[in-house]
Amino acid sequence: MSKSLKRVTACLEAEGLAARPVEMPGETRTAQQAADAVGCHLDQIAKSIIFGFGDGCALFLTAGGNQVDPDKATALAGAPLGRADADTVRRVTGFAIGGVSPVGHLTPSPVWIDPRLAEFDTVWAAAGTPRHVFPISPVDLTRITRAIQANFTAD
Repeated sequence: MSKSLKRVTACLEAEGLAARPVEMPGETRTAQQAADAVGCHLDQIAKSIIFGFGDGCALFLTAGGNQVDPDKATALAGAPLGRADADTVRRVTGFAIGGVSPVGHLTPSPVWIDPRLAEFDTVWAAAGTPRHVFPISPVDLTRITRAIQANFTAD
């Protein structure tokens, strides 16, 4: 088991959640790939969208079919957000792009969550690798990430 997958599993266990990462037969790097692999609605995929924020990152958890509006995201952050390159994402989160989990980050980041995710009983999120995802209720995802629910998606 990879270090990234172990970190996600340990986080879920520490939070007292029964959810465990599931290995998919193919890649789950994109929301559409993940939805197809899981067999769920595209918006049940909780995408981890990372922006550069000061010396670290800001995390926006959005429904699979939604896009983050950079102006709305910047307004929520209260400071300029930039593109987070692959090195920054790995340094701050500990994950490679295409497998960034919303939990188990090496460095805490501010987190916002798309209200669309709350419309489902279960959503699926990346578990630290391009082939692993885990199921979780939006309520638990919001709680364990300490996310703030806000509208930051493009209309």
